[in-house]
Amino acid sequence: MQIFIDSADHKEIKKWLDCGIADGVTTNPSIMLKDGVYDMEAGAREIAALINPRPLSVEVTTNDLSGMLAQAREFASWAPNMVVKIPVLNQDGVPCLEVIRVLAEDGIKVNATALLSFGQVVLAAKAGAAYASIFAGRVADEGHDAPGLIRKAVAWLTRWGYATKVIVGSIRGVIDIQEAAAAGAHVVTIPPPMLQKMADHRYTRDTVRGFVSDAAKALEKLAEKRS
Repeated sequence: MQIFIDSADHKEIKKWLDCGIADGVTTNPSIMLKDGVYDMEAGAREIAALINPRPLSVEVTTNDLSGMLAQAREFASWAPNMVVKIPVLNQDGVPCLEVIRVLAEDGIKVNATALLSFGQVVLAAKAGAAYASIFAGRVADEGHDAPGLIRKAVAWLTRWGYATKVIVGSIRGVIDIQEAAAAGAHVVTIPPPMLQKMADHRYTRDTVRGFVSDAAKALEKLAEKRS
């Protein structure tokens, strides 16, 4: 399973890249705004260069399908590792599948995003999406079985030989990461604070503290014997 960093914070991305954890990065307009990235092109180019050749997903910012195509082509020109996020349908309920198909045929990698159902995953894969992003947290918010949806989607893609990879996003807690991994997700995209929580455990800290303390005591005993 791959881990993508769900962030536009350059320092956080570099931190997890240096740890050998980051296999890619995902962003969206809300993440960029939160992380203080107001110039999308400059921010995307900087992140893409930092993580190259790992993929960087950047999302279109228009509700218009023809506008999505134009934006996607522009975004793809910024760096060779760019992936364009296209919503499976726009805010008016119009499917964006033709946009995904045209871009895929042009050789532009598409991350079909805001997927909340098995049917949407199927349609995105058939349209040619390289990635299908399931928003697990929002699926669970509606009272549905997010791990079950992930398992079903991965099994279907495998059975029919689709190259589309399932990305699980909308992570609300470490348990969501664990459930997505156990369900067979190809990728989980994780906000940096959740990665920090995933790495941490108070009993691990207590254990290491005990080891360090006992090692210091052993050195004191050794010094006493030599004196």
